[in-house]
Amino acid sequence: MPQEVQMLAFCFISVALSLLVTLVCLNEKVFERYYSSGSKSHRGMDEDFLSLVKSIVPPLTSKKHKGQDGRIGIIGGCQDYTGAPYFAAISALKVGADLSHVFCTKDAATVIKSFSPELIVHPVLDSPNAVEEIDKWLPRLHALVVGPGLGREDSLLKTAKEVIEKSKTRDIPIIIDADGLWLVTQQPSVIHGYHKGILTPNFMEFTRLYEALHHEPMDISDRQRSVTQLSVAMGNITMVLKGEQDLITDGGKVITCSVEGSERRCGGQGDVLSGSLGVFAHWAHAASAAGVGRSANPSMVAAFGACSLTRQCNNQAFQRHGRSTTTTDMIQEIGSAFKKLFES
Repeated sequence: MPQEVQMLAFCFISVALSLLVTLVCLNEKVFERYYSSGSKSHRGMDEDFLSLVKSIVPPLTSKKHKGQDGRIGIIGGCQDYTGAPYFAAISALKVGADLSHVFCTKDAATVIKSFSPELIVHPVLDSPNAVEEIDKWLPRLHALVVGPGLGREDSLLKTAKEVIEKSKTRDIPIIIDADGLWLVTQQPSVIHGYHKGILTPNFMEFTRLYEALHHEPMDISDRQRSVTQLSVAMGNITMVLKGEQDLITDGGKVITCSVEGSERRCGGQGDVLSGSLGVFAHWAHAASAAGVGRSANPSMVAAFGACSLTRQCNNQAFQRHGRSTTTTDMIQEIGSAFKKLFES
């Protein structure tokens, strides 16, 4: 073979190998952007996960029947706390669920009903046969949110625990927030290892749960490590640590939701998140079962969607109302925030 031909062949092979190496590296980087907390670009990570969330949002069509896009149950609401279950339930509807059920105490029912005729309110949480009454509805629910306005009475916590156990046998997503996290702190086994369970603690709730499981103070200097450790200790359950940036993990990798919010921290924002998350969790697991987005943990995709939406609502409401922003203002922004994030 002439020397010139050999040189050309050698050059061609070198270029081909170089391109192959480049493609492999690019694929590894894309994978890392999806699942690695080490990415330097939060914006890039946000964009990747926003794309995943968009892929699980069900299209609107006249061919569907009522209830198909989500029937969400809220376990919470007592005499002292009626706003939280309302915020969670109405947020679920605004995100796109077809029906929202609130299972509350008798004293709270009339108050919650007066907030909105859109909600289906069941005044059974403090009845002698509460678990049996709620269990009648569980086959109709696609996801359960436990904790908003639940309170810490032993009888209510006992009922919540039994409802969680029954819901696990139906393999539906269970989101635990607020006083539901108090229950988990006392009895971690109630949700330990449940693959469709999602915990949404704020910093104080997270600290209590971490120290209850690890029996030592938490290292606040490395929150990513701490949230990963707690997820692993809870059987790799999906964990959302709310804060300046929301940290989401299933014990393997940590993703950060850094969608811009605001400096306003009015009460009730966590209820918007938990109610929204109930819907996103149903959508994500349904999409995964249908073969959509199987490369990612559906619970983490759902968590990122709910965190992004809540932060965007907070930002938009703050632009309008500034210091006087309330959770009601945020709820009014759900429609436009959803469209901006997931339908643009």
